[in-house]
Formats: sequence, structure tokens, C-alpha cells
Amino acid sequence: MALGPRLDLRQSQSLVMTPQLQQAIKLLALSNLEIETFIGEALESNPLLDAGEMQVVEAPPEAPEPATADELMLAGAGEADAPLDIDPDALDRDRDTGDWAAAGGMAGGEEGPGIDEHGDGEADLASHLEAQIGPAAPDARTAFIARHIVGLLDEAGYLPVHLRDVCADLGIAMAEAEAALALVQSLDPTGVGARTLGECLALQAKEADRYDPCMQVLIANLDLLAKGSFAQLKRICDVDDEDFADMLAELRGYDPKPGLQFARSERTAVTPDLLVTAARGGGWDIQINQATLPRLVINRDYYVELRGGCTDKASKAWLSEKLADANWLIKALDQRQKTILKVAAEIVKQQDGFFRKGVSELRPMTLNKVAEAIEMHESTVSRVTSNKYLHCDRGTFELKYFFTSGVGAGADGEGGASSEAVKARIKALIDAEKADAILSDDTLVDMLKAEGFDLARRTVAKYREAIGLGSSVQRRRQKKLAGV
Repeated sequence: MALGPRLDLRQSQSLVMTPQLQQAIKLLALSNLEIETFIGEALESNPLLDAGEMQVVEAPPEAPEPATADELMLAGAGEADAPLDIDPDALDRDRDTGDWAAAGGMAGGEEGPGIDEHGDGEADLASHLEAQIGPAAPDARTAFIARHIVGLLDEAGYLPVHLRDVCADLGIAMAEAEAALALVQSLDPTGVGARTLGECLALQAKEADRYDPCMQVLIANLDLLAKGSFAQLKRICDVDDEDFADMLAELRGYDPKPGLQFARSERTAVTPDLLVTAARGGGWDIQINQATLPRLVINRDYYVELRGGCTDKASKAWLSEKLADANWLIKALDQRQKTILKVAAEIVKQQDGFFRKGVSELRPMTLNKVAEAIEMHESTVSRVTSNKYLHCDRGTFELKYFFTSGVGAGADGEGGASSEAVKARIKALIDAEKADAILSDDTLVDMLKAEGFDLARRTVAKYREAIGLGSSVQRRRQKKLAGV
């Protein structure tokens, strides 16, 4: 065979993902709220797109209310006030010279700004405590040290550093730091500024006038209380069963983390993408939540107006491109909705028992099983169920929640009972156990096997821990403590 260059003509097939196809796949994985953001960007970039019929409900005019302090400041009524900016260098100079009122940002020991003057309208622990320091402090020096200590408190209200560090930071004597800490510990909520759990409970017992010698001994031996050594504790406290029960009841009424009641919540409400309601004929109505999904239309009048003004090829090409993009986006969003509804309908169909009777009827289900039923690829079902939530009479659930492995299932994850159903049954059995008959994991295995759940002991233990339930020893100790 002669060696040399030559040309060959060959045919081959390959899958080419165009930018539009990639965008359509991306749209499947977005939630309704993310789609809303995407549509907003599309409306800004394409002048031919217009939002559909969206009604804006305007609140009726109300009678004017008295201006708040913030409104007066914005209107210029507070221009004569001192600026809020603090020079750190000046603060250090004031501290070194002994001018503690100036160092604390206060004039003559006046009370700081009230809680309701903070911009976000929600007081945190530090703001709540600092508002109380002014009138409670005996002098400006103690108030400054107390504010410094408040700044060191953790979210639960505890002081995680030693007073020696406070003294080193501020250059003060230990007696002054202890006096300022006592001031902080006298503030509301009771228990803040404590360095240990015992000190926190002791402060609350003193506030309730229950810190007698017996309670003092009980709080000093919290480790024995955690172990459930009640006989030893009654002997140490020198009390009978009735008094000991009263002491425990009092102790359980205290807050071990008093600062958490001022912790800011970071939870955000979940907006469902799908709404499932019972139909009259016994089936289910499944709808896209239109409240979070604006409808797109093409502004034909504006298109005709722009087309009349296009005189050169570049302008006509640009207008044609925008029209094609708008048509494609509308079709892609419509296809997305149809795909989501198709997948959701199959999920509801296969999990019909859950929607009618609850989690105990949740069946094992895989992405592949749904994909085969609706004749789609498994990856498409995976994208559709990502970041999507379904709302029904039983609550709001992520679509991924309905895909659970089967206990005693085959290699494909199917068959047997749903792991969520097994967890629900384990929780029901443990909730119903009596204090004198705590169920061990072996006992749970036997009880579940009698109900048709063939589980290994380690599986039961794994599910029990997953739903936040302790071992039989821990539950026995808790029930013993609660029943004394």
C-alpha cells in the first residue's frame, strides 16, 4: 500500500447541543421563583417580550399615622444630633484618659437608643441588653465595661471568655470586671452572662427565689442528673421524693439558653411550584402555581412599529433575532410546564396512597421507574424534580421526597416498603412505649418483622437515629426524669 496524503468522505452522526437546547435543559432544573428572575432578565433584554395579564392589587389609602423617629430623621429633623460614626482612635484615647462616658458613646451616662429605634425593627440580644445598661449602671465606667462584655456574649447568652481576658483587653482590675459582669447578669432575660450551664440555672433560681441549699446542691451536680442517678441526688440534697420532684419540675422550667429567644430567624418560606388538590371524581387536580410564574407574550403592536422603522439589513436582522428569541422562550417555558406536570402526575399516581392516607402508605419509587412510565430520560426527571416543591392537604414537600428506596428491595431499589414509611412506623412504636417497657432495637426488629418489615438491627438503629430518637438507654433515662 502506497503511503501518501489522500481525502476520504465519511458520514457520521453526533449529537450537537445548541445554545437554545442547553438553555431549555437549564430551565427544567429551575424553580418557579428562579424562573421568575429569569423572565425578569428576559423582559429587560428583549423589547418584544411583555408580561401577560398580571393584576396588581393596590392597598387602599389609609389615614396618615404620626411620623416615626426614623421618618423625622430622614426629613432632616435630626440634623442637630451628633453623628453616629465613632472614631476607634478617639475611643481608645477616651478610655485611656478615664472618660468612660465618651468611650461608651454616651453623654453623661444617658440611656442608649431604644430597641425600637433600630432600623430592622427586630431587636437582637445585644441591643436588648444595651438598652437596659444605661439606667442600671451605677456609673459610666461600669456601663462601658458591661457593654464590652455584652459584645462578647454568644448567641445563647453565655460569656465564652474568661474575665482575665476582659481585664487584659480593657486594662482594668478584676473587681471592676466582676462588677460589670454582675450588672450584665442582672439584666433581662435572666441567665445571660453566665459562664456555665450551672451558673445560668442558678441565676434563674435566684430570680425565682428558689436558690435554697438543696437547689444549690442539685445545680452543682448536674452531671449526676444527666446520668439519672436520682437516688444519689436525693441523698446528697437530703430531700424526700416529693421535694425532689418539685425541685426537678422547677429546674425543667428554666431556660438553659436564654439568649436564643432573641436569635434572628434565617428561615425562608418555601413557595410551592405545584398545587395538588382532590378532584370531585376521586382523582387529583395538579396545577402549576401561577402566582409565582408570570405569563410571557409577544407585543405584536410594538413589533409592527419597530419593523416599520427598520430600513437597513442590520436593524432587520436584529429585530428578526429578537422575535425568534421571544418565540423560542415562550415555547420553551410552555414545554417546561408540560414536562413538570407530566412528571408530577406520574408521581401523584404512584404515590396515591400517601396523598390519601399519609406517610405510612409511601411506596418505594425511583427516578428510572417514573422515567420509564412517562417515556422520558432519567436525567430529565432528575432535573424536573430538583428544587421543586409540591403543596397538598398534607403539607408542602420537595418532589425528591417522594423518591425513596425500598427496605428489602432489589438492586434497582424497588420492592419492599418505603424507608420513610418504616421511619414513621418506628417513630410511632417508640412514641407509644411505656416508661417501664422501653423498646430495644432488637425488640423493634421483632415488632416490625411481625408487621411485614424485614429489617436488620443495624438498619433499625440507623433509621431511629435519622429521625432523632435516642437509644433505649437514653430514652429510659429521659422518661425516668420526666416521670419523677
